[in-house]
Amino acid sequence: MTTGLLRRSLSWLESGEKTPADLVSMCLARIDACEAELQAWVQVAPPQAEPAAGPLHGVPFGVKDIYETRGLATEYGSPIYSGRQGQADAALVTLLRDSGAVLMGKTRTTAFASFDPAPTRNPRDPRHTPGGSSSGSAAAVAAGMVPFALGSQTQGSVLRPASFCGVVGFKPTYGRLPLQGVLPFAPSLDTAGLFTQTADDMRLLWTRMGFGEPQSSTPVAAAPEPLDADPEMEAAFRSTLDRLRAYGFRIQAIEFPPGWPDLAAASRLVNQYEGARTHEALWREHGERLGSKLARLIDEGLRVPESRYRDALAVISNIRLRAQSLFGEFPVLLTPAAPGPAPFGLDSTGDPRCNATWTALGVPAISIPMSHPGALPLGLQITARSGADSLLLDFAVSASLE
Repeated sequence: MTTGLLRRSLSWLESGEKTPADLVSMCLARIDACEAELQAWVQVAPPQAEPAAGPLHGVPFGVKDIYETRGLATEYGSPIYSGRQGQADAALVTLLRDSGAVLMGKTRTTAFASFDPAPTRNPRDPRHTPGGSSSGSAAAVAAGMVPFALGSQTQGSVLRPASFCGVVGFKPTYGRLPLQGVLPFAPSLDTAGLFTQTADDMRLLWTRMGFGEPQSSTPVAAAPEPLDADPEMEAAFRSTLDRLRAYGFRIQAIEFPPGWPDLAAASRLVNQYEGARTHEALWREHGERLGSKLARLIDEGLRVPESRYRDALAVISNIRLRAQSLFGEFPVLLTPAAPGPAPFGLDSTGDPRCNATWTALGVPAISIPMSHPGALPLGLQITARSGADSLLLDFAVSASLE
């Protein structure tokens, strides 16, 4: 199994082979080598003081630029807020700093964590999008600029960039990580998330953050038929399932419960309705300066009547009950993490439809890289019932066959 940068960093620190200052210098050298091409960072400004003692003592990390950070740029990916600095740390940033992690700086986000792209490029092929909205965090981890980074997800903003960039993205159970000090978009959906290079790194990070209760992994899983994916993704996904079965995993083909196709549309409508009202005042003041895609979302979202919004919430609630029954039979579900590889060009961040359903349900979900012959990465998405975050991480580690 490949050893990720987080595990290597902790090993170096705990053996005395490297100091926190050495790791900061190593990350700065990598940023200096890659940043001009990849544009993953808004600001790089590691602190000069000795980091706090704790389980992540000395480990550098990056933070998506919708998290408030004391004395650092907090610009929300928008020229409207160019030069703005945070006055206090978001709760999750505080947790990590108190654990001894070293904040290297702020990573780029799409404007207001919506669909207007950031300038960040995909480290696997800079001609392609890294995905969004957590563009900079995914790219920074993929390029080895930091061992881990914070992102957020309202539709597919952690899992899709992880798939596109060939790293691990984890969206925990809704509400498990604090969102105080994070710019809201659609509060019914907004979820903090994490990026690492490997599933082993993600489980290690989760444990060091104090969230890792012991769980027994399971070899039992299910995968849907038919698949909603491009031919390249479908071929890689089926090949991965065959390899997992050869390693002893019991994976059954299933159909999703009735009404499942309505879930993606309900999630989009809730995102549109709540996002429009979250940013209405800014839109009325600045119009398309917010970003043309976000301005259109707000304009259309404000026309959505509350009755349709309530109907969408009811659809999500009803299917959540059916999903609980499904997870009772199959502890883990396997699906593609994106329709296909990262699209060519930087005008779009890709389609979140493979992820939005799980975000709406509030269940934990992770994307891990799949082995396949193509030039661009593809991710395997793994989900479990609400609260089963550690079980999900254990399964992800066992399913990482490389």
